Amino acid sequence: MSPEPELRKLITGEQIAATVSRLATEIRRDYRDKNPLLIGVLKGSFMFLADLARQLDFPLEIEFVQISSYGGGTESSGAVKMAPGALPKIKGRHVLVVEDIIDTGLTAAFLLDYLGRKKPASLKLCSLTDKVERRRVLVNIGYRGLAVPDKFIVGYGLDCDEKYRNLPDIYVLEQ
Repeated sequence: MSPEPELRKLITGEQIAATVSRLATEIRRDYRDKNPLLIGVLKGSFMFLADLARQLDFPLEIEFVQISSYGGGTESSGAVKMAPGALPKIKGRHVLVVEDIIDTGLTAAFLLDYLGRKKPASLKLCSLTDKVERRRVLVNIGYRGLAVPDKFIVGYGLDCDEKYRNLPDIYVLEQ
């Protein structure tokens, strides 16, 4: 049996809260009168989206999509998969995609392209974390939280094989 991986704290819950608050201020400025549709990317964005939405004091709608390029393990497979499911009407809506992390950019680019073909009034991306060093596809992050190093991170919704999502801080998973 292999030993448990070691966790090294990278971002505290307080730093996360301050980042969410900053992003919410930016989003309130841009979306106050637009009744936006926030689309959370499951499963990783659920904590971030919940905390963010509670700070947005205007009408909005929330939906989720399940999309991934990881499967199991700590490396992207490169193949993006989207679970089937119906999204509400997007045409003419202001859409904000909410992600936990932008890594290679493959998943975000796939989803933004998919949603863009549905002719929203506007389409932006909000991500809590950004792993710039790993980018393989250029994506425009309209609301960018924190830059993170090229390490596998877990906590605050981020996982490794479905473990560690519940941690209130973000950690580097030392293999």
